[in-house]
Amino acid sequence: MAKKKRHRRINGRGPFWLLSLAVLGLSLIAVGFWYNASLIYAEEYVMTTERGIIRLEIYPRLMPRTAENFQRLVNEGFYEELTFHRVEEWVVQGGDPAGDGTGEVDWDLRLETNTRVLNERGAIGMARGVERDSAGSQFYILKDDAPWLDGDYAVFGRVVEGMEIVDLLEAGDKILDVSPAS
Repeated sequence: MAKKKRHRRINGRGPFWLLSLAVLGLSLIAVGFWYNASLIYAEEYVMTTERGIIRLEIYPRLMPRTAENFQRLVNEGFYEELTFHRVEEWVVQGGDPAGDGTGEVDWDLRLETNTRVLNERGAIGMARGVERDSAGSQFYILKDDAPWLDGDYAVFGRVVEGMEIVDLLEAGDKILDVSPAS
């Protein structure tokens, strides 16, 4: 006598649970691709300094106001001939028209943050005063991780090439040009 084949039921639902699990898995994969897609999209810029070239990428989809502000200043030639006025072991800072950390543009940028861009080595963020919404033109590039800045400063990009140049910068070194990469 031949044995009857029986489908094993789990939780009384039969093989349907396997199909449900597969659909859920594919959905999570699709969400993962969407989640990372905006991080992948970046606009590249070239910063030419007295010490060499630094290639940057900025994230206009993740940080739209901050990226737009940077793009506007670049397009106006604002950063040409400005200096890096602050250079410490962990950070360099530039973009100050006064050259001493006190200068700024005529507007204040509202702080925007995103947990997907952090204050890690190579990050580019907007420097600001005591007020959260006081950034304008000054930016920083991190030479070391600075997690204590996360959530309080607008990181809008990162260095993709030239961190060895960033590490060589000294106070007073000039930014010769910043332009979109061609």
